Amino acid sequence: METRQILLPVFFFIFCSFTKAQNTTTRPIIRVGIAATLKTQNTSIGWAYNGGAVPLALQYLKSRGFVKDFDFEFHVEYTECDLGSAVRAGLDFMKTKNYDVIIGPPCAAPLMHMGTLSTIYKKPVLGWGFVSDSEFSDMDRFPYLSSVFPSSLTLGTVTSALLQLYEWDRIALIYFKNELNYCNGVIEDVEASLFDENNPQMVKVVIKEEVDMKNTEGFVYTLQQIKTRARVIIFCTQSGGEKRFYMIQAAKQGMHTSEFVHVMLSMRSIGFGVQTAVGKKPLNTGLAPIWESFQVAPDGNEELAKSIAAKMLVIDLSSDVRDKEFLQYMTKNIVYAVREPPLNCAEPECLNANATGMGAYARHLFDVFYMYGMALTNLNSTDPKIYGNVDLLLSKFTTPFEGMTGQVQLNGELSRMPLFRVYALDKEYDQMSIMNISLINGTAKISLAYQNESSDVWHFWGNTRPLDTPICGFLGKSCPIPFFDQYRVLIFVFVIVAGLIILTVFICLTSMVRNRRAEQHRLNSEWQIPAIKLRNPEKKGRRLSVDSVNSTATKSSKGSAKHFETSEFNENYDIQIFDNDLVLTTAHKVQELSDSEKMRLVKLRKLDHENLNKFIGLSIDGSRYLAVWKMCTRGSIQDIMSRGNFSMDYFFMFCMIRDIAEGLHFLHKSFLHLHGNLRSATCLVNDAWQVKLAEFGLEFLQDEEERPTQKCLLWAAPEVLRGSLTVSQMDPSADVYSFAIVASEILTKKEAWDLHKRKEGYEEIIYNVKKGGPNPFRPNLQTDSDVNKSLVALVKDCWSENPVDRPNSENICKMIFDMTPRTKDNLMDHVFSLLEEYTQSLEVEVEERTKELVLEKKKSDILLGRMLPKQVAERLKAGQAVEPESFDLVTVFFSDIVKFTDLANKCSPFQVVNILNEVFSNFDAIIEKHDVYKVESIGDGFLCVSGLPNRNGVEHIRQIVEMALGFLEYCDKFRMPHLPRERVELRVGINSGPCVAGVVGLSMPRYCLFWDTVNTASRMESNGKASLIHMSEIAHTLLTDHFPYQYETNSRGEVIIKGKGVMETFWLLGRLGMSNRSTPPVAEVKNIYKKRSSFPDHENIRSVSPYAEFASDSEDEEMRRVMRREMMRVG
Repeated sequence: METRQILLPVFFFIFCSFTKAQNTTTRPIIRVGIAATLKTQNTSIGWAYNGGAVPLALQYLKSRGFVKDFDFEFHVEYTECDLGSAVRAGLDFMKTKNYDVIIGPPCAAPLMHMGTLSTIYKKPVLGWGFVSDSEFSDMDRFPYLSSVFPSSLTLGTVTSALLQLYEWDRIALIYFKNELNYCNGVIEDVEASLFDENNPQMVKVVIKEEVDMKNTEGFVYTLQQIKTRARVIIFCTQSGGEKRFYMIQAAKQGMHTSEFVHVMLSMRSIGFGVQTAVGKKPLNTGLAPIWESFQVAPDGNEELAKSIAAKMLVIDLSSDVRDKEFLQYMTKNIVYAVREPPLNCAEPECLNANATGMGAYARHLFDVFYMYGMALTNLNSTDPKIYGNVDLLLSKFTTPFEGMTGQVQLNGELSRMPLFRVYALDKEYDQMSIMNISLINGTAKISLAYQNESSDVWHFWGNTRPLDTPICGFLGKSCPIPFFDQYRVLIFVFVIVAGLIILTVFICLTSMVRNRRAEQHRLNSEWQIPAIKLRNPEKKGRRLSVDSVNSTATKSSKGSAKHFETSEFNENYDIQIFDNDLVLTTAHKVQELSDSEKMRLVKLRKLDHENLNKFIGLSIDGSRYLAVWKMCTRGSIQDIMSRGNFSMDYFFMFCMIRDIAEGLHFLHKSFLHLHGNLRSATCLVNDAWQVKLAEFGLEFLQDEEERPTQKCLLWAAPEVLRGSLTVSQMDPSADVYSFAIVASEILTKKEAWDLHKRKEGYEEIIYNVKKGGPNPFRPNLQTDSDVNKSLVALVKDCWSENPVDRPNSENICKMIFDMTPRTKDNLMDHVFSLLEEYTQSLEVEVEERTKELVLEKKKSDILLGRMLPKQVAERLKAGQAVEPESFDLVTVFFSDIVKFTDLANKCSPFQVVNILNEVFSNFDAIIEKHDVYKVESIGDGFLCVSGLPNRNGVEHIRQIVEMALGFLEYCDKFRMPHLPRERVELRVGINSGPCVAGVVGLSMPRYCLFWDTVNTASRMESNGKASLIHMSEIAHTLLTDHFPYQYETNSRGEVIIKGKGVMETFWLLGRLGMSNRSTPPVAEVKNIYKKRSSFPDHENIRSVSPYAEFASDSEDEEMRRVMRREMMRVG
């Protein structure tokens, strides 16, 4: 009563101020139509407990400088959420009275009708109360309807995000029944979000139940069912009473243990609070806690409700109200404000309302009207045309502000952009926010407000996140059996098996270690050679005594003697006998070998390549270490050069250089990576004149103080000389330089640097090489003329001053391979024998003989190529047998000089030979222009063929025809000097068909043709005419079918051919350009013949040559007539 006495003067003062302002200045009046409920859901949306929010919002606006230029007039219609009443009120507000703004009914269905009317009459409608349905977000249906409520679909999205975060996929849904079906719509939207196809989590709703606060027995039954099937309960309530009722009943059913989580859905920005003015200790939000009694006196259920609140999470809009002082003021005075001007509610419900609290949606009504007042002011105009323009007005609704429900901001669809929060109670039972959930393009974005989930969120649950399915099951009868009790037998079996496995592994490891030691001992025994097995052979002078070696070997092998013959070595190699074979040994200082060095010796013994001298082993039990290498009887390249009586041709030198390159490349790819001591003295030559590299991989046996001799440094690279590098410090490019020096020795056939003809000594040469410079000091590389210049250039590249410029061993091998002569790839045995026979005395003679041999070989090749086809000649030279070869289709040419006997009688034998030589030489020139092979010429006869030995498809007929025409053209122009009036005429025959060709004879082989095709071609020539080309039918068919309209032919008709009978033959008259006539394909000629085949015999058309055809041979003509009559008679 005291508060009321204080507020009445305040409202009276405000009213007087309004009246005074109206008397002094005429301001626009904003007329507000309100569709309210008086008796429906009184404590939630009733006008008595919510209507005062409108004048309080107006007061709050004016205190902040808004709507100063406007007065307001309110008209309230109590529609009680009735559809008909709401429609009548809407028509009255919008159509009849043309109000400026309408506060819609706080129920979903009537507000939809009111929103539809606003679309027609273009009036702004402000929504509040139970208006969270997602349908209100449809701007196409309700373009002028706005509220401060977000869509309940967003609440479903947030709920789904919370379940996914805490990995809960088994829930129960409870919602309270009421006359407005508010929770029904909320739960449906939540379910739609949970079961959305884009939701990555599959949530199972085990119970979904609508409960009634009035039916306590049914509600308790539902809770008992939930206890047996779920531990995460999501519930929706409409009023504070329903919330507290749920909490009390759940606590009575024992659902306040750490197994349960109660998630309350709310969109009122109140969290754990309740809007009441009863003097309870408020939460930090300024609202009284939900578990407290709504009356002044406690009802005894506070602790029960509080126990559930401790196990509860609340999903709600952000409830951070900045002006908490005004919120408390509003809570205490809202029921008084509705009774005072300008609303003046005199209804009993208004007059009897107590001051214990305000309606559940009073704050939303406050914010939506406050939003309208801000938008009205932001138009900056008192012109009715401006503030009456609903499109302009609604565009200002998106301005954010701090209201009584927190921060309010509308999106383009006039729906609130929600910021949801999940609330829990801290240890002091005060409300705290554990996370913020915002929606960006329909996707929930979670921002956690805690650091340690266990202690900050689940402190009332024993610091453990509750599970949606208890470990012991919902009835507590499925607790897991202790591991040892459940798997006692298996554990016992496992221990036994594990013990056996460990024992087996131990035995295996022991065996492996023993085997590895045995293997290591075996490998060491392979490269370790007892000194007693090495024996020195007897020497005689400076050469080995073969008889002594034989006798020594005989004594040791009981008659199985081997004969040894070796050359003298200039280097520090010693020749000894090991296992009855001669071997090379090099002496080294005794030292302790490490395990890595022993393993290196094992690997070294396994190195095997045709251009590496085999390392046999190392003797370490004598006074000095002896490295044992395989014997190479011809000595080293240095030894061969020093003797100076051995001559090598280019290919011999090339093969030796190639052997060195391949051996070096193998070493570079092996574990050694380089040689390190490559010299001509370490390039050994075996009996087969194959070069093998030696003295590699044993640099660790040399003393560090031991330096190579001055002579050995002649092959060292400049960088090695400058840095005095050891083998381990060298790069493979140093081997490439040494390779170049050895190659220069081979190419010049002189020792390195040709010291015998130089005035410089070892030290001066080494100094000049070490000096380097732009023109580095290198050996003279003057070679024979037959040496490949590319090989010389390669050698020069290999001794480049800069190691980077030198090619690596792989590239060297590739370039040498490309230089290999294609006709030979190894040294011939007879060349080896020649080199051995004439090493000392016949160098010049061998060179001359070799040149003569090459020349004669060229001549014989040319002669053989003229006698036989090239490929046949090559096979014969290679020693291969030439098998007869069959050809499916070729063209054979025969020619003969007409009346050659008469012509020869008029000439001397020399003139006859000269005539034939000139004619046939020109024929040969014509043949070379065509793909034709000349088989032979006997006397005045000429035989050629095309299509063999080179197969050319059907081109052979055209090649023979062109060649024959060329022969006739030449003969037409040819004149004999001693008989200028005489002409040389040819008679030509051509036939096509299969043929077999092969070489006949050994002493004078001939390439001969066999088959009836050759005989028929001969008959075509013998039955031909002078200066005419006589063709068989198959040859004519080939020519006209494959080369139609290119040549002129004429059918000769039927001719009796010896051994063939009657044949139709043809004359080849020339190329198409020789006359205006042309010859069609044979197929067309045959078609013409078929059309006229029914004519009588005397009417048959027969092609006749324009030349006289056997005019004097009446017997042949008579024979043709007889054969024709016989053929017709038989037909």
